[in-house]
Amino acid sequence: MRAPGFWYAAPDRPGFLARLLSPLGWVYADATARRLRQPGYRAQVPVICVGNLVAGGAGKTPTTLALIERLLARGHKVHVVSRGYGGSLSGPVQVDGRRHSAAEVGDEPLLLSAFAPVWVARDRAAGVRAAEAAGAHVILMDDGFQNPSVKLALSIIVVDAAKGFGNGRCIPAGPLREPVAAGLARADLVLTIGPPDQQAAFTKRWGPMIPQPRLSGALKPLAMGLDWSGQRVLAFAGIADPARFFATLQAEGADLVRGESLADHAQLSETLLRRLEAEANAKGAQLVTTEKDAARLPPNWRAKVLTLVVRLQVDDWTAMDAAFKRLGL
Repeated sequence: MRAPGFWYAAPDRPGFLARLLSPLGWVYADATARRLRQPGYRAQVPVICVGNLVAGGAGKTPTTLALIERLLARGHKVHVVSRGYGGSLSGPVQVDGRRHSAAEVGDEPLLLSAFAPVWVARDRAAGVRAAEAAGAHVILMDDGFQNPSVKLALSIIVVDAAKGFGNGRCIPAGPLREPVAAGLARADLVLTIGPPDQQAAFTKRWGPMIPQPRLSGALKPLAMGLDWSGQRVLAFAGIADPARFFATLQAEGADLVRGESLADHAQLSETLLRRLEAEANAKGAQLVTTEKDAARLPPNWRAKVLTLVVRLQVDDWTAMDAAFKRLGL
């Protein structure tokens, strides 16, 4: 499912549908608040949640990768616990990239498993227990900020600076999983992701509500030995914001002949891939996709499709490092 356009209308101009659905949004917010009052499992090691306040992507996976790298550099055994959205296994099970497919464990856990041990578990508390038993020093919980089953030592809210918190209303009237004020009150740190102009726009609209210190960063492509300048590409992406991926390719100098926007976590079927390949061949273009989409490619397609790899670059890690120190990390 793609986010309805009215979710990201200006908060002061919500539109008819947002106003019509607002009562249901209040019910959704109340249900979230009641759920969050339930007790949760307290782990013997720090559990750090990388979450957000909106439905859909905000940059949680790149943030989790950046935290894995930083915690490994500090000498800690980092494990990740994920619900495994899009996967069929209920877990808890440790993801094995040689044995599991994205259809079994989800594309994000499969991607993250190349960097640290990852546990997929519909029951997040069971996943945390499994990671503890396997010797984790610290556990990163990918998403789950609105899930009360585990007590969190540190909560990081990730925000797409371009989208912010949308129209400021809760599902289905807007993109929020809970009201902004309520969510930020439970957060320890807020990380906004986007280029300087988007950061400035976000600060103008939402800045007074954001707890300080606030972290900021941007997603930067890795060279990986590839020169995109002048490369004719036909791009496809099944992520929360395909347009941002297409714009990144163009900013790297690629000649984007067309971009195919797919639903987030969309299945990459043989029929779809063959159609895209035929179009790319006809236009003299190379197929290219995101790292997350590449995790869902059938094995026989992985050599045919190039991947644009991006990583999060945080402007200043001071606040995060201080939070780690408070946790003894």
